[in-house]
Amino acid sequence: MRVFFVALAVVCFSTSILAQEGGQKAESKTPLMVSFADLKWVELPERKGMQFAVLTGNPKIGAYTQIRKVPAGTDNPLHSHSSEIKNVIISGVWYTGKDAASAKDFGPGSVVMMPADWVHVSGCRSGSDCVFYQEGKGKFDFKPSADGPSK
Repeated sequence: MRVFFVALAVVCFSTSILAQEGGQKAESKTPLMVSFADLKWVELPERKGMQFAVLTGNPKIGAYTQIRKVPAGTDNPLHSHSSEIKNVIISGVWYTGKDAASAKDFGPGSVVMMPADWVHVSGCRSGSDCVFYQEGKGKFDFKPSADGPSK
């Protein structure tokens, strides 16, 4: 759990710094403090077995932050998302890449940023479930791809 709070603090701090550098002002001066035990988990409709707990925003309509849980041994085929997504791995081993052969593994503390419309595979390696913090710059979607890997 300590890794979770350290990773979450790093992401929140870096997001705050980036917002300040971009000339944007913070929307609220109220801190966000949520215990992992108090998260409200919902199954992801597009990918059965995966769960999410929204922290801010609304992933159905726009920018958001959330915690995701993905069962060990989950493989997501080639797909993309219509907006940029950033993940900070808390537990488990998450993998992603332009295809299964070149996908890399990312353990706790790793940061994975995927640009909008990047076609890729992803998943959680066997052994333990994956938990990660996720920021989306727009609504969350899962667009399966029949095309080959992205360049």
